[in-house]
Amino acid sequence: MEGHLLAPLLEDDPLGRPEPPFVALLVSGGHTQLIAVDAIGSYRLLGETLDDAAGEAFDKTAKLMGLPYPGGPQLAALAGQGTAGTYRFPRPMTNRPGLDFSFSGLKTQVMLAWRDSDQSDQERANIARAFEEAVVDTLAIKCERALEAAGCETLVVAGGVGANVRLREKLQAMAAQRGGRVSFPRPAFCTDNGAMIAFAGALRLQAGQQGDAAVQVWPRWDMATLPAL
Repeated sequence: MEGHLLAPLLEDDPLGRPEPPFVALLVSGGHTQLIAVDAIGSYRLLGETLDDAAGEAFDKTAKLMGLPYPGGPQLAALAGQGTAGTYRFPRPMTNRPGLDFSFSGLKTQVMLAWRDSDQSDQERANIARAFEEAVVDTLAIKCERALEAAGCETLVVAGGVGANVRLREKLQAMAAQRGGRVSFPRPAFCTDNGAMIAFAGALRLQAGQQGDAAVQVWPRWDMATLPAL
């Protein structure tokens, strides 16, 4: 996950490489987390999903409507053909304080809407658009709250869902309104890739951090336990 978090730093950003402190949104099929980055290697978890990750919700919702796996990118493309306002789904957990997420209930709302529709191609697109808008709005609302909580104006976005065009547009508009900035990796670096892992390893090697040849396996590894650079 540190590799994903650092992937935007690989880009030749005209505004310069984002420097800590900043807030990172890690959003993929396996994770949806907001991280305060005080320094490279110094991370604090601000909020995370309590059930489905955002990318997982995209894939499961696509499957509900008959799209093949992995359906997230296909659902996002289909959303572009939908009519705005035909459906509106809740923005989960945005009506209460906090930075955690929950997307399982949203998936249920889509299932009910799809069941009660005529299940035409246009209705599939309309529901896809409403679902995508709900997820994107939720992520944007929580990101803005996280920036306020962390007291900074730089947002870094990484992970597979970070390639979503509507999410990028929404976060760029939010950051511009605040007078801040948001950085993304190129779409090829949003998904799992070797470049981000090599970059994260190179930074630690340059800082003099080396490990021995022993292999240890952790099913979950909290980034907050990593040594700072």
